[in-house]
Amino acid sequence: MESWLYIFCICLTLGAVIGFMAGLLGIGGGLIAVPALMHILPQVGVTAEKLPHVAIATSLAAIILTSLSSARAHHKRGNIPWSLFRSMMPGFVLGALCSGYISELIEAKFLQQIFAVFVILMALQMAFPFKAESSRDLPSPISLFIAATLIAIIAALMGIGGGVLLVPFLTWCGLQMRYAVGFSAATGLLIALFGSIGYTLAGWGTAGLPEWTLGYIYLPALIGIVTTSMLMAPVGARAATTLPTTKLKKAFAVFLTLVGLKLVFY
Repeated sequence: MESWLYIFCICLTLGAVIGFMAGLLGIGGGLIAVPALMHILPQVGVTAEKLPHVAIATSLAAIILTSLSSARAHHKRGNIPWSLFRSMMPGFVLGALCSGYISELIEAKFLQQIFAVFVILMALQMAFPFKAESSRDLPSPISLFIAATLIAIIAALMGIGGGVLLVPFLTWCGLQMRYAVGFSAATGLLIALFGSIGYTLAGWGTAGLPEWTLGYIYLPALIGIVTTSMLMAPVGARAATTLPTTKLKKAFAVFLTLVGLKLVFY
């Protein structure tokens, strides 16, 4: 079997797991996709020097369609405070576009370890949720722009949509939880889209990448993940009504911690 076809078939299964877990536990797919892609992409010739970049870029591109679906659902429910876009959208676009170029300045091993620490922190957040709702007013437009830029850079560097960073920030700033989640869903689409563009441009013409890459995005893996994750997310959401999601989330947090520790010392 051709190596790209083998990866595509593996990523069909990976996408099913990502979609189901996203629907079941409400977690971003990047926390699963990036470690898995770092494990399987060397089989198509992705070198260690470019492995984190390709895994993160591919994960980020896979978020585009899932974010679009989520954003549409929140828009229909009136959960997206569109007025915030005036201050924050330029920061999201700027930060996401810059991320691909910033990643090139970071040594692959160090980028992998940064992601590993991030995974461990997200596991702790999952096991012990941070609740920061308050009655304070939103910051000034300049502060929101700066926050949006930093959140977009970190999210795109880690291959995630940014909700795990943006939702706590907005609730800490006084925004109601449902609006923070809705706004995060909409901006996750922006971060994924412009972050993918940034990684595509940054990786364009880079030597040593396998066939079927678009910049740093490995297309067979992307198509495989997207195909099944979109199908399985509703299944996971339905399962969430019957399964003990709180216990499952804590168990998954332990798993993520082990994955993070392995990446630190890999």
